[in-house]
Amino acid sequence: MKKAIALVSLTAAIAASSQAGAVQVTLACGTVGQELQLCKDGSARWAKKTGNTVKVFESPNLTNDRLGLYQQQLAAKSDAIDVYQLDIIWPGLLAQHFVDLKGKIPAAEVNEHFKGIIAADTVDGKLVAMPWFTDAGLLYYRTDLMKKYGYNAAPKTWAEMATMAKKIQDGEKKTSSTFTGFVFQGKNYEGLTCDALEWLVSFGGGTIVDDSGKITVNNADAAKAMDTAASWVKTISPAGVTTYGEEEARGIFQSGNAAFMRNWPYAWALGQSADSKVKGKIGVAPLPSGGNGAAATLGGWNLGVSMYSKNQAAAIDLVRYLSGAEEQKIRAIEGAYNPTRPALYKDQAVLKANPFFGSLLDVFTSAVARPSGPTKLKYNQVSQAFAGAVSDVMAGKTKGAAAVKKLETDLARIKGRGW
Repeated sequence: MKKAIALVSLTAAIAASSQAGAVQVTLACGTVGQELQLCKDGSARWAKKTGNTVKVFESPNLTNDRLGLYQQQLAAKSDAIDVYQLDIIWPGLLAQHFVDLKGKIPAAEVNEHFKGIIAADTVDGKLVAMPWFTDAGLLYYRTDLMKKYGYNAAPKTWAEMATMAKKIQDGEKKTSSTFTGFVFQGKNYEGLTCDALEWLVSFGGGTIVDDSGKITVNNADAAKAMDTAASWVKTISPAGVTTYGEEEARGIFQSGNAAFMRNWPYAWALGQSADSKVKGKIGVAPLPSGGNGAAATLGGWNLGVSMYSKNQAAAIDLVRYLSGAEEQKIRAIEGAYNPTRPALYKDQAVLKANPFFGSLLDVFTSAVARPSGPTKLKYNQVSQAFAGAVSDVMAGKTKGAAAVKKLETDLARIKGRGW
């Protein structure tokens, strides 16, 4: 009996001692689609394993709003958030505020991720963040409607897509007045920069600013890409597409009211959910070409530890756990979030949940980076100017040629003596 009491006392003492060392880590999570729930679930698994607790901070939906909020907190050296979810384009902009993870996370672990993403997360030799999931733009389409209207394969060009979308839309409108041909991210924000960069590159119009920092956007192919996108509005896309972010586009497609959609991989898992009107009727393909091959903008999010965190060791451990193979596999299966670890693209459970991960691997590994590298701290201004110019063309305020000419002048002013 005494032994039993002693054992209970010892167990209680160990538990108390372990709780005494426990800390709370605050993690800023995205809220698009299933993102928030999967973030909470992964954090809970780490908390259970370590005895620490995680407070989840719900970030704004739109990337631009999230960046503004983060910049305010970091500029104030706030310790309110320990781990930030960082867009792939932010490391150069925010590097000074984040802990260098090189040496704090074993090199062998770091090397298990795509080299290009690690390179994007490295600024002046400092590993600012660890990759969590990667992204690239994809074309979603209704397999049942393609068959119904006599199409056997996904469109290879934007012109083909527009023709197919118009035919399907015209046919479906006879029984559904709200049906539309194509939805995408047309709102004036970072999402439009992603979509429009895909149009530019696929038409041979370059990447706004090239790798050397030269402004290249003022060319006929870039102008043609913008004009082509503008021609979709009110023909195969609703007038309201100029107000759509990722979720607005997904909502319309998933409710059965669109033939085609441009979106990120996360939309796949939601489209296959029990309440989806298009479950089992979705195809996924590379985005169409404008004559210069298909192009998909590189997206994706990473996890960085704030310099101002009072719990850096625990925060680093959380980042290691969430970016680990086990957690990335769970997120891939449950939410169609693309792993940043090449090995997981051969995992049978991952491929069963997301068949296109294998067939479209090239889309993810050769995705086009936004010019955040060459434009450094000024990228946000560059992106806003670019999205604004595209938005004006889509709204009919100007034509592509005039827009790219003005944009060149605006970008030269932003560049000044250098990026």
